[in-house]
Amino acid sequence: MEPKADIALIGLAVMGQNLILNMNDHGFIVVAYNRTVEKVDQFLANEAKGTKVLGAHSIPEMVAQLKKPRRVMMLVKAGKPVDEFIEQLLPHLEPGDIIIDGGNSLFEDTIRRAKYVESKGLLYIGTGVSGGEEGARHGPSIMPCGSPAAWPHVKAIFQGVSAKVENNVPCCDWVGEGGAGHYVKMVHNGIEYGDMQLICEAYNLMKTGLGMTPDQMHEVFAEWNKGELDSYLIEISRDILAYKDTDGSPLVEKILDTAGQKGTGKWTVVSSQDLGIPITLIAEAVYARCVSAMKEERVAAAKKLKGPKPTIKGDQKKFIEAIRQALYASKIVSYAQGYMLMRAAAAENKWNLNYGGIALMWRGGCIIRSAFLGKIKEAFDKNSKLSNLMLDPFFKKAIKDCQRSWRNVVAMAAKKGIPVPAFSTALAFYDSYRSERLPANLLQAQRDYFGAHTYERLDKPRGEFFHTNWTGRGGTTASGTYTV
Repeated sequence: MEPKADIALIGLAVMGQNLILNMNDHGFIVVAYNRTVEKVDQFLANEAKGTKVLGAHSIPEMVAQLKKPRRVMMLVKAGKPVDEFIEQLLPHLEPGDIIIDGGNSLFEDTIRRAKYVESKGLLYIGTGVSGGEEGARHGPSIMPCGSPAAWPHVKAIFQGVSAKVENNVPCCDWVGEGGAGHYVKMVHNGIEYGDMQLICEAYNLMKTGLGMTPDQMHEVFAEWNKGELDSYLIEISRDILAYKDTDGSPLVEKILDTAGQKGTGKWTVVSSQDLGIPITLIAEAVYARCVSAMKEERVAAAKKLKGPKPTIKGDQKKFIEAIRQALYASKIVSYAQGYMLMRAAAAENKWNLNYGGIALMWRGGCIIRSAFLGKIKEAFDKNSKLSNLMLDPFFKKAIKDCQRSWRNVVAMAAKKGIPVPAFSTALAFYDSYRSERLPANLLQAQRDYFGAHTYERLDKPRGEFFHTNWTGRGGTTASGTYTV
């Protein structure tokens, strides 16, 4: 039988099924396979009924239906399952065939796998796919990386099924070699953590501080979504606040306040520490989820640890606008930090990242899609060497316009005992970044005092290191120079 399928997809969970149906809608013939083969039959008899989707009950049967070069995409759990499927696929594929990992893999695993698969004569792509089940079905953001020679063979499929923005531009392009695409997806997820935490803090200020009902907050988010905060996450927050349980009461108020996480936010923070880049807002968003998980401890502590009454008095409408401005300014800081991290990772791994292009890929289809990203693309289109997003004229002015409200909101939250870790750390980073001098001179003196770690001097060239015998009892031997 003549092979007629364009691509195979392994993994028939929600994302896999929806991506297959999306590919089918765009004229690509897909072979569906799943480790539990009963799922293949169920999918073909139900969701894929009436489509051109093909099924396979074994890897050899799947491969036999593929045109050359064979393209096999996995949407399976990150980690060991990906490596296991690679080993199962290799004996059945030929040089030039392409293995694609579309899961949320750690970028370092993608670097390793690309080298391994290439050593066998095959090509490898690791790609971030963002947008959840809705995105997978109707157009996700896709961030591919790995073997450059593979890109021409998957470009039409990936760009065909991806989300489109103004002038039908696809939210998908080649990101780079090695693990560049999965790294960009990881940072995307970290920023997603930050955006969600900022929105939750705004919600908490209105709920706990202003005593607003979910219906009232729904109206606020609906209004915010018409302006510069226009985004998918603001939009779904608007809808969630209006949603009623079967008894007619707001469902959001019945949901347990403990947040889960799958690890990509943590990976982003760990990578930032390895590279020495302060993505403080994403870190606080990760830790906020950790604190939320301490539910029983928090319930017990609430009975013993007292603080001020959280009620915020005064002009409610004015304070709501101040919250909006604080959210917008903090969001700018979060994206600035995310782009700082990508720039450092690109230098470390010798990736040539297109920062404006990344903003475009995130402009549609993905969870953090927003009008705001169009401004980021414009910033990098004007200055591809931009060192920090906050230095772009548009964002510099935006922070200037929001700054008074931002400071007032953080100060009021502190006075009223309402936790706003993301708002607060964003402001602290902004103030640190704009400070010509920080107190790290004392810190360096402390390190030299107790550990002879040396320091540099303002009145000497950078790169010259000094040690002081602070007590008169120490020697002149230093422990070595330091890394900044």
